[in-house]
Amino acid sequence: MGKNEVASRLSAPVFMFEKLGSDSTFAGVKENLKNYLISKNMLSKRSLVGIRLSFQTLAVLLFMLIGVSAYAADPAVASSDEAIAAGKTVFNANCKQCHKLDQKSVGPALRGATDRQSADKVKSFIKNSTAVIASGDAYAVALFKEYNLQMPSHEFLSDDDLNNLLSYIEHGDKVDPAAAAAVTAGGEAGAATGGGIPSEYLTVILGVLVLVLVLILVVLGLIISVLTKYINKQDLPEDDKEFVSQKTDYGKIFKSDGFIIVVTALVIALVAKTALDGLYSVGVQQGYAPAQPIAFSHALHAGDKEIACQYCHTGVEIGRSANIPSPNICMNCHTHIQNVGGKEGVSPEIAKIYAAVENNQPIEWVRVHNLPDLAYFNHSQHVAVGGIECQTCHGPIQEMEVVKQHSALTMGWCIDCHRQTEIATEGNAYYDKLVQLHSDSKDALKVKDIGGLECAKCHY
Repeated sequence: MGKNEVASRLSAPVFMFEKLGSDSTFAGVKENLKNYLISKNMLSKRSLVGIRLSFQTLAVLLFMLIGVSAYAADPAVASSDEAIAAGKTVFNANCKQCHKLDQKSVGPALRGATDRQSADKVKSFIKNSTAVIASGDAYAVALFKEYNLQMPSHEFLSDDDLNNLLSYIEHGDKVDPAAAAAVTAGGEAGAATGGGIPSEYLTVILGVLVLVLVLILVVLGLIISVLTKYINKQDLPEDDKEFVSQKTDYGKIFKSDGFIIVVTALVIALVAKTALDGLYSVGVQQGYAPAQPIAFSHALHAGDKEIACQYCHTGVEIGRSANIPSPNICMNCHTHIQNVGGKEGVSPEIAKIYAAVENNQPIEWVRVHNLPDLAYFNHSQHVAVGGIECQTCHGPIQEMEVVKQHSALTMGWCIDCHRQTEIATEGNAYYDKLVQLHSDSKDALKVKDIGGLECAKCHY
C-alpha cells in the first residue's frame, strides 16, 4: 500500500465530518461512509464484501461509529465529587424547575453544554441570558426561537457556583443505559408477578368462606335432627327422654339477669368508645382537602415537572413556616408558560395569577395543615437539620392533584415519630457533640434520646 493511499484513508474522518456537519445522524454517517468507500474503490455497490480490511479502514470505522455522538466536555470543567455535589445543590435550587440533564423539559437538555459552546459563554448565558440574546449570539438566538422562552437572570451566582454547576451538568448523575433498561425490565417483571392478591380475588375468597360456614351450619342442623329422631325411638329412661325432648326457651334467656347485664355492658362500652373517639378527633383534620381559589396541581408541578418544594416554599429550610408562595414566584415561570398540554391561549387558572398581579391582590389560598397555637413546630429544624423529607409528614404530595392533610398531626403521632426516628448524624456537624455523649450506647441514636419527648420542646 502506497503512502498516498494510506494518507487518503486516514483523511477519511476529516472528509466525513466536513460532509456530515454537526447535526448529522448515525444514518448519515453510514451513508456518507458507504459513498466514500465506493469512491475509493474500497466497496462494491452491491455488498460489503469488497472492503479491504486494513488497519486504517477499521480505525476509520471505529472512530466514526463510537466517536460521532460522544460529548466532549470542556477539559476545564472539574469532575471531582465535591464540585459535582456542590453543583447539584445549585442545580436543584435554580435550574431543576425547567431543565433536565439528558432530555428536554421546559428548556433544553443541559448535558454537553460546554461541548456546544465554550464554558465562558455558557456561564454568561446563565448569568444573563437576555443580554446574550440581545448581543446577537447565533446559538443563544436559536435557542430562544426554538423554545420561545427567556431564562431568568442568575447574577447572584458566584463564579464558584457557576463552575460547580457546570461540573454537575457535565459529569453528574450519569445513567448507564443498559442498567436503566435492566431496572425498567425488572420493575415490569415485578409488577407482573408481584403486588399481592387483587382485591376482587379477596372478595371472592371471603364469599366462598362464608358459603362454606353456612353449609357447615346446615349440615350440623341436619345431624342434630337425625340423632334426635333416632334417640326418641329408643327405649330410654324418663329422665333421658325429658332431656332429649326439651326445647330452648329463648324468652327466658332474654329476660335473665345475666343476659341483661351483658347487653347493658356492651351498649355502655360502645357509647363510651364512640364518645372518646369523637373527643380525640376534635381538631384533627386528617383527610381535609379544601377547594382552592386556583386549581394548582402538585402532581403536575412537583411530580411531572419535578420542581423542588423549596422553590415555592422558600421558608422551609430557614424558618418556622414553609411559606405560601406569592404570585411573583408563580410568574417566574408563568410569564412565559400560559397554558398546559400544548393548548393555545391562556389557561383560565393561570389567568387568575395574572389578575392577582395586575390588581396587586394576594391569592387567598386556604390553609390545609393547621396546628394549634399551643404547639410549636419549626420546619427548618426538621428539614435543614434533621434531613426529613416533605413526604414524611405530608404524604405523597407529588401525586396529589388537590392537596389534603395526609397525617393526623396529633401529639401522639409526633411522639411516636420521635420515638422511632433514627437521627442521620453522618456528615452532620450539628449532632457531633450529641453523638459523643451517646457513644457508649449500643442502640441507634433517636430523636427521643436528644430531648424529643420533653414537653418544653413543643410547648413553652
